[in-house]
Amino acid sequence: MKHKHSLIVSLLLLGLLPLVFLVHTSTADDKAAQYKFLGTISVPSHLGGGFDISWVDSALGRYYLADRGNSTVSPAVPPAIDIIDTKSLKFLGSVALPAAPNGVVAIHRSGFSGEEEGVTEVWAGDAASMVDVINPDPKTGSVLARINTGGTARADELAFDPLDHIILVANDNDLPPFVTFISTKTRTVLGKIFYPQTVFGTPPTGHGLEQPVWDGKTKTFFFAVPATSTNPNGEIDEINPKSMMVTKIYPTTCNPAGLALLPGQNLITSCGDVLDIESGHIVTVAGTGGDEIWFNPGDERVYFGGGLNRISVPVVDTELGRCFSPHLLTTLTVGSGSDTTHSVAADNENNRVFVPIRNEGVKVYADEDRDDRGDR
Repeated sequence: MKHKHSLIVSLLLLGLLPLVFLVHTSTADDKAAQYKFLGTISVPSHLGGGFDISWVDSALGRYYLADRGNSTVSPAVPPAIDIIDTKSLKFLGSVALPAAPNGVVAIHRSGFSGEEEGVTEVWAGDAASMVDVINPDPKTGSVLARINTGGTARADELAFDPLDHIILVANDNDLPPFVTFISTKTRTVLGKIFYPQTVFGTPPTGHGLEQPVWDGKTKTFFFAVPATSTNPNGEIDEINPKSMMVTKIYPTTCNPAGLALLPGQNLITSCGDVLDIESGHIVTVAGTGGDEIWFNPGDERVYFGGGLNRISVPVVDTELGRCFSPHLLTTLTVGSGSDTTHSVAADNENNRVFVPIRNEGVKVYADEDRDDRGDR
């Protein structure tokens, strides 16, 4: 089923008023946000060795998870990309990897000379500073290529520019950290941007790099930088993929990690800052926190993997309606005790939310009023 998506509208009057969001927030809608637990999907590792970023390809109905394996079970389960059907909620298989994966993104190759249009690949940064290109077929999947980013630590989160066929990946644990640009046509490194300004203090401490996103309207990447010597509360950098240069810097208020693009050319961070790209104005959503975040256009909500206690998924309702500030709609406790989660993704065709939990599997939730179980 296709969904009619409304837009978030931000208005800046005469350059004097703060950012205003038009958000629908009625008592009836808030009461309707009662999320139902649909079950836990088991994977071979049971996520005993941990996990990192997850990704939903809604067009294919596939959920991909960076599974770091489990050496404590017999036989040991290697690091892998786990594959789940988002409609049947069944585990379909895994593609084993030579090193623990971190960031994950699915891309649809199209218009490449000599390539079959519509072929899907999963790209993943791994612990050996490599980017793995993966055929995600549950039965015949394999690692198609490994691209060396040249770092000494992990390659982490990624974003894909489908216009220029470029992957941007964060090498967040190197000193200094850097970002790497990779051609998805040739599978070669095109260039890098180094971030020495993220290493400061006494003694010098690296503050890393976090989640990037691609914006098709500006034709640029946006990138969450938790802290720099100039902006100790963090910033969002705009990066031109062709020149491979930072073209604009937006200071933030709360040391961002996760980042998502909203309708109306707004960016939201995992710590709650909502940035109007055109004006640079920021409003902050109280009560949010976490690591990976995901905007789901199917239900027009933003999901935060990990709350302030790291075991919840806050939801920010972003529907168009009467004038109101972005707000925290609800919080779901998805783990207990020492269980933690920092990863979340949603299928915009059926509005199901996927949350991996260590030593358990992938939990699935849905707001019953928005869960679409119809055929694709």
